[in-house]
Amino acid sequence: MNKWIACAALITGAAFAAPGAGLTAKKLELTSAGPLAFGPPGILFVGDSAGASLIAIDTGDRKARKGSGSIELKGINQKIAAALGTTPDQITIQDLAVNPVSRNIYLSVSRAKTPVILKLDATGKISELPLDNITHARVALPDAPADVKDARGNSKRMETITDLGFADGRVFIAGLSNEEFSSSLRSIPYPFQSAAKGASIEIFHGAHGRFETNAPVRTFTTYTVANKPHLLAAYTCTPLVTIPLSELTPGNKVKGKTIAELGNRNRPLDMIVYTKDGKDYILMANSSRGVMKLPAAKLESYEGITSPVADKQGVPYETLADLKGVQQLDRYDDKNAVMLMQDGGSMDLRTVALP
Repeated sequence: MNKWIACAALITGAAFAAPGAGLTAKKLELTSAGPLAFGPPGILFVGDSAGASLIAIDTGDRKARKGSGSIELKGINQKIAAALGTTPDQITIQDLAVNPVSRNIYLSVSRAKTPVILKLDATGKISELPLDNITHARVALPDAPADVKDARGNSKRMETITDLGFADGRVFIAGLSNEEFSSSLRSIPYPFQSAAKGASIEIFHGAHGRFETNAPVRTFTTYTVANKPHLLAAYTCTPLVTIPLSELTPGNKVKGKTIAELGNRNRPLDMIVYTKDGKDYILMANSSRGVMKLPAAKLESYEGITSPVADKQGVPYETLADLKGVQQLDRYDDKNAVMLMQDGGSMDLRTVALP
């Protein structure tokens, strides 16, 4: 899902605190491990929805890798299962994040019901991040939803954190809260002190023809729109929404601007922004509509969608037909993305030139 923001066209963060500030070496108990993102060098943020908390881990991984590189790792699900002493049907890869300094790849994985964090280095070696005595900090989310089922039988608590990212010295968290308007975006400064309530988010969903306040953001990235920092957020059935970061204050009720409807019966999976040939683009992986490439220029020029639409409207996009089965993606370097791809029963990990 959402990762450390490195592109020059994106938000430039405040000066980083010392990587280990506010962190303590002790055993880390993970109830779950979902979305991942890198922040200050070597600091990996982990979303623990079941534990209603955000965790910062000092990986100690701060050695810069020079030069170019590529990855082609077929059957990574089988290799992970072998490394964990189990079978592929017993693991689920929840997310991946690239350390922008070392370019090592970190994965959050569920082994049966046990969460683990794995590291994949340049040689293809997979190792488990030991948690028995690791430097870390945890902050509890005060407004997490109760552990109850929604109308489809899914746990609301497990959607406390649906995506996260780091920008401008803060961790931004998308998910659900226990508020009346349960769609939530939280902003937590790092190093952690405590977490306040999130902002409640309302959007107009053109494909559904109504305002919505209880559907969580599925994936987001940060980007500058009209010279102001924003979140670009995507929801199920694929409305694309801009939300000013300045409005994400505790308890605030925020109305996002829907700048595109990208197609219904679809769930956005992951999203990045990148620059190529002097132009900025959005790259979004989806459950049923493939990988979309959208121009990021002048997003403020698109009128907000406030009435029902049949299928698509707003920011145009092209579907990249040669990228199939993409489940997760992240920027690998200035010219490449790393993608986790489903190919039948196999999951493959490889670098792909940014299109």
